[in-house]
Amino acid sequence: MSFVPVSGPARLLRAQPPRTSEVEFTAASAHGTARGDGRVVRLPISAALPVLTRAHRRDDVHPSVALLGQGALLALRYVADGRVEPAGAQAWRVGPLDADEGERIRMLAAARTYDGLDAEAAEELVRFLLDAVADTMPRGAPSAVRRPLARTRRRVDSGETPRVHQVALTLRIEADDEDLLEGRVRVVPQIHDAGDHTVVAEAALLWVGEAPAFSSQARIDAATRLRKAAQVWAPLQRLLDLRVPDQIELEPDEVADLLDSGLAALRELGVDVLWPRTLRRDLTAEVVVERRSGPDDAPLQEGLFGAGALFAFDWRLAIGDDPLTDDELAVLREATTPIVKLRDNWIVIDPETARRARKRLAGRSRGVPAGPALAAALTGVAEIDGAEITVHPGASLERDRARLLAASSREPVAVPAGLQAQLRDYQRQGLTWLAELTSLGVGACLADDMGLGKTITLIALHLHRHEVATDESAGPTLVVCPASLLGNWEAEIRRFAPGVPVRRFHGTRRSLELELSVGADPGFVLTTYGTVRNDTATLGAVRWGLVVADEAQHIKNARSATARALREIDSAARVALTGTPVENELTELWAILDWCTPGLLGSRQAFRRVWAAPIELGQEPSKARQFADLVSPFLLRRRKSDPGIAPELPPKTETDHPVRLTREQTVLYDTLVKESMRRIEQADEHARRGLVLALLTGLKQICNHPAHYLKQAAAARTGRFAGRSEKVDLVDDLLDSVLAEGGAALLFTQYVAMADLLSDHLTKRGIPSQLLHGGTPVPQREQMVARFQAGEVPVFLLSLKAGGTGLNLTRADHVIHIDRWWNPAVEEQATDRAYRIGQTKPVQVHRIITEGTVEQRIAELLRQKRALADAVLSSGEAALTELSDDELHDLVALRDRP
Repeated sequence: MSFVPVSGPARLLRAQPPRTSEVEFTAASAHGTARGDGRVVRLPISAALPVLTRAHRRDDVHPSVALLGQGALLALRYVADGRVEPAGAQAWRVGPLDADEGERIRMLAAARTYDGLDAEAAEELVRFLLDAVADTMPRGAPSAVRRPLARTRRRVDSGETPRVHQVALTLRIEADDEDLLEGRVRVVPQIHDAGDHTVVAEAALLWVGEAPAFSSQARIDAATRLRKAAQVWAPLQRLLDLRVPDQIELEPDEVADLLDSGLAALRELGVDVLWPRTLRRDLTAEVVVERRSGPDDAPLQEGLFGAGALFAFDWRLAIGDDPLTDDELAVLREATTPIVKLRDNWIVIDPETARRARKRLAGRSRGVPAGPALAAALTGVAEIDGAEITVHPGASLERDRARLLAASSREPVAVPAGLQAQLRDYQRQGLTWLAELTSLGVGACLADDMGLGKTITLIALHLHRHEVATDESAGPTLVVCPASLLGNWEAEIRRFAPGVPVRRFHGTRRSLELELSVGADPGFVLTTYGTVRNDTATLGAVRWGLVVADEAQHIKNARSATARALREIDSAARVALTGTPVENELTELWAILDWCTPGLLGSRQAFRRVWAAPIELGQEPSKARQFADLVSPFLLRRRKSDPGIAPELPPKTETDHPVRLTREQTVLYDTLVKESMRRIEQADEHARRGLVLALLTGLKQICNHPAHYLKQAAAARTGRFAGRSEKVDLVDDLLDSVLAEGGAALLFTQYVAMADLLSDHLTKRGIPSQLLHGGTPVPQREQMVARFQAGEVPVFLLSLKAGGTGLNLTRADHVIHIDRWWNPAVEEQATDRAYRIGQTKPVQVHRIITEGTVEQRIAELLRQKRALADAVLSSGEAALTELSDDELHDLVALRDRP
């Protein structure tokens, strides 16, 4: 298009939406009439803008062109200033405009009237042109596009058009009904200012010198970009073969290729493809998930763990939110081009959607287990054949979904008549939530803080399920817990549910001869994780009404023999109890919830890819919220600090006590760092990891006491213990104060050897104490807890692993952490042995930290939440093995102390 006539009249051919309007230019004769050669040129608004903004400076233009030119300049100024706003869901307009701006438009119109056009009609014409220009500039629907920034203030109204040197390329798709009928479209290249998309023109105008806003350098830049686009999508090479690259026509197979791979390749290059509004691209694939069989009101438990555990995924296609009919699906199946006419609309069909649709429409239903079905109903999406598909729950599944979401806030169930206790409000809420989920047959994880009464809540759940028993839920309740908690569970059941049968399945002479009678409460069976692992067949032969995994972090490794064995035990419902659902990484939560409700979170590998990795790395902030939405119906977490949860708890004070290394410790510390770093720097990758862990362990032992590191087990008994460690000196001072006030203390250390040394030391000082560790027999553990709670022994030494969970030690009002654990959550669990429901005295928590050492550095990192702290929190000491030699040396080197 080498010439656009401006000396003759021009008309604005209005259309809706305004961006589809055109400007018609008519050539004038030598006498100023419109009859001349009769040539008429029609341009879309985007192509007409450069012509109008350039023509207004000429003296020989027709008055109608002058009016439209001034209106176009004014419109561009408003767009550059960001003064555009949505006009409905699909268009833009200029605005908001104040009274002064309205007067300016009227004055412009009045100044440019001519024969056949009065001031009122001229104003109406200008206002429509303003909206048409505003609607043409943005590239998207109003809901998805921001206004242009006001930073680009140009004096376009005075004729000073900037010269653009760098451009961006877009491709506009055009088609008439005749072309669409045969599956063809046209591609028109456009260029615009790389820094301001409101300055736009068709590439052809740049080639013929009719794009005044763009410099000659812009043409070179445009040609380069067009050449790069042709390299990633070959059909564009035909544009380069033209003298003026105005447009090319795509055949149906090329349209399909554009949709299949061209769009993605061009998008990566920064080239957008703009589709006309008349060519819809909102054909979507979606799935309806519903029960495969059974009555609508049947509980999920009938299919969740049994043979009928299938739901139906029914495939369908929809235009917008409106599903296609069977007749329309038939049209789609028979289509030979990627463009089909449905409901008087032309629809562009993505080839992948078409392929998937033809494959699925042949067998539109597929069976899936309850876990993935529930996940799809809750999230609204499912991954099928490697693609994410929208999912809609069917009527009955939607009712179950609503029940799941409302379970934690529904009207509380009645407290069971057989419960000899008064439930707190939050405990009754927990009972209601558990009762609702287990009645649906899905699993649940009660993750309240330690000491908030998870045990009594589960006893109440058992009684409630027996009161409303169906054949499925009438079976006995199996409680699986660490050996140290068997006595606590038995005592709590006998106390709060007297008369309910309870027996242990544990020890070498264990037997499981249950005497079940119609109507009688089947009671509880208590066992350990070790017994489950060693006697899976016996436990798996019973149809349990409920299986409870207490301290469920014991199954956080789904690949362990214990976790695999527990999965083989059948039940109507499963409940996990834990105060720390995530100790190290999100896959631990996956292991617990996948046991509770199999398949809910997909496979472990899929969970790592879809959820754990993006959340732990912070790559997608929205992922954490989406994940919470998915798991929240199955996970109930309350903390002591939550408003109204435990207002009767006394205050808790936490204090860090800095101590110095003695001369002996300093020499040992420095020597170990130097010798270990020399070996680490020379070691291969395989040996290095073990050397780093050995270094960290040795340094922590030195910080505790030289006798601990040097393995002088008899040091305390032989009088070679006191005065060699300020940590021990501080423990002595703290215990002297505690005992003088009639208090009691828990002393936690992660090392049994250090606990043995302290036990001997306290005996030598005449302070009554007792020591619990992993090798303490179960009956002896229960006796030790009873003696401490009765006030017979004021000091209780515990190894962190054996004594950090499950025990009720509210007699203590002081908790002393001898050495720091790498994960604060584990320390908090240990502290919660004393700070729990039933505690009536203020609790003092003491953490002893040696100054200038690795202990102090880790404590600082944990407080400051820096990058290394996050690594430690996610994977403990193992994260530190990944440090470089310089980083490791900086971490462990002994520093000057204040």
